[in-house]
Amino acid sequence: MFDARPNQPLGDETDHYWLVQRMAQANGTDLVAAADAGVLTQHDWAGMVQRCRGCQWAAGCQRWLDQPETALRDTPESCVNRAHFAALQARLQE
Repeated sequence: MFDARPNQPLGDETDHYWLVQRMAQANGTDLVAAADAGVLTQHDWAGMVQRCRGCQWAAGCQRWLDQPETALRDTPESCVNRAHFAALQARLQE
């Protein structure tokens, strides 16, 4: 979902760093393995956090992540990093 509002404030870097970490954990994306395999660069990681910072669904994401689940879940369609998580998972399975 694209939000074209000008000068939209970005969310806190630390908060969104942890949201991306938690989303990866929830959907089974091994970020450490991706980095070790050279599939996830520092630049890519920073981009994922930056996209998350600008996401309009951050409050929904927080609520989704706060739902107690023990099983892995599909990344919600509203997640701006959904395609990036899928690509990392695919590259790790090659």
